[in-house]
Amino acid sequence: MLVSYPWNQAEMDAIPNQSLRGFEIIWFAKWQLEQVCQGIVSCADIIAFAARDSVSLTGGITYDVPSGRRDGTISRASEALANLPPPFADVNTLTQMFANKGLSQDDMVTLSGAHTIGQSHCSSFSSRLNNFSPNSSIDPTLDSTLASELTQQCPQHNTDPKTVVPMDPVTPNTFDVNYYKNILANKGLFTSDQTLMSINATSALVTKYAQDSATFMSNFAAAMVKMGNIDVLTGTNGEIRTWCHVTN
Repeated sequence: MLVSYPWNQAEMDAIPNQSLRGFEIIWFAKWQLEQVCQGIVSCADIIAFAARDSVSLTGGITYDVPSGRRDGTISRASEALANLPPPFADVNTLTQMFANKGLSQDDMVTLSGAHTIGQSHCSSFSSRLNNFSPNSSIDPTLDSTLASELTQQCPQHNTDPKTVVPMDPVTPNTFDVNYYKNILANKGLFTSDQTLMSINATSALVTKYAQDSATFMSNFAAAMVKMGNIDVLTGTNGEIRTWCHVTN
């Protein structure tokens, strides 16, 4: 009988990453590359390229991604929990977590725009719908019509992992600025989305992006490249994995 312990689970086993899909595409891309240039292209680079391509293919812009990353030789679920901002974080927590990685508050608002595509499990926002406070069962910063729709999609105590809702209910499969327009209308799905309206500095940038798609797209590309350079392994550090889901 195999027993799984939290201290030896891999990063992809962490709760924030359990909703991710599409790893098989990354693995297949790696397998194809290994057939023609064995041990050259890292899984870390493939993921960075895939992130860029997902933006481009869903209607956003394309941008150059620096390559040359190497893969890590250690993968811990605890590191994902410690470093990924939770969906219930407030603006101060978000700002500090991004600052810890060398990213500015503007970078944080800009990179949050990635929530314009993709889906979420109910558990990431259910606290906004049920027993939010002694005076209200629903988060007052959440649009009441959207709250009603979400309550129907995600009934209380629903634990079905297959139940998901789009993070942007307007254009869920298009990379655009509707994420910011939703926030202005109190339709940010997560607390960490709607909290961007809680202080002047971040709310001003939300408003700007909602009105200026070109600026958002340009800033998003720059912020993605900046984020992609955090804690990169190069040279003789790390390894080039043969299979993405396991170290060599």
